[in-house]
Amino acid sequence: MTGAYERELRDVLSGTPKGVEGVIRSCPPEEQARMRCVLNRPFLVVRAAGSGMEGSGDLVALRGDCSFPIEVKTTKALKLYFSGRTKDQLEAMIREGERSGLMPLYAHRRKGVRGDSWRIFRVETNGLRGTLRHLAPKIPPLPLNRNGSPFIDWDQGMPLNEFIGMLCSSEGEPSTPLASLKKRTEQSAPSPRGGVEQHLDVLAELERRRSDGRTPLTNTGPPW
Repeated sequence: MTGAYERELRDVLSGTPKGVEGVIRSCPPEEQARMRCVLNRPFLVVRAAGSGMEGSGDLVALRGDCSFPIEVKTTKALKLYFSGRTKDQLEAMIREGERSGLMPLYAHRRKGVRGDSWRIFRVETNGLRGTLRHLAPKIPPLPLNRNGSPFIDWDQGMPLNEFIGMLCSSEGEPSTPLASLKKRTEQSAPSPRGGVEQHLDVLAELERRRSDGRTPLTNTGPPW
C-alpha cells in the first residue's frame, strides 16, 4: 500500500496533470492553485527504494536549483516514532545528507484525511549551501520528544500545497522590473529638520512628475 502513496507523491512532484488533479479534488481553491504551480516547475522524481543505498529515501526529487531525498511514511495516526529499522533509516538519511550536502525530507501521508493529506518535514543536517541553505529555515524540522529524539507529528508539518507553492510559485515576487525597482527604492530618509524620519517612495514621485509634466526626478534625495 505504501507504494501507491509513493506513486501519488511522485506524480504530484513530477507535475503530472492527472496526478495533481487527483490529490486536490477535496482541497479548497487556494490550495488547489498552489498545488498546480508544480505543473510549470516540476521535478524529475526517481524512485530510490530497493536500490540498496541507505539514506537515499524512497524518492529523489531533482531540479536544476534544488534536489531532495524523500522518505515517505503513511499512517492513520497523527504521530510516528522512530525505532529499529525506521531509526536506522533516519540515521542513514542524516549521514548521507551531510556527506553529500543535501537536505533530506520526510513526507507523511495521513490516511482518511480530506484535503491536503501530506505533510513535509526537514531532517536537520549540517553543511547546507546555496538554495538549500536558504530554504531550510522555512521548512519545519522533525519535532523532538521530551527525550530530545526526533519523531513525526503530522500536525507540525508543512502542508504539501505550501511546500509546492514555496518552491514552484512566483507568488510574492515582483512580476516586472518596475515593481522590483519600486520595492528597492521605497525607503526611509532622515530629515535635517529635527531628525524626523520621512518615508519616501521614489517611484510615486516619478509618477507624479510624469503626470504633471514636471522634470523627472534625477536623484533619490529629499526634495529640499
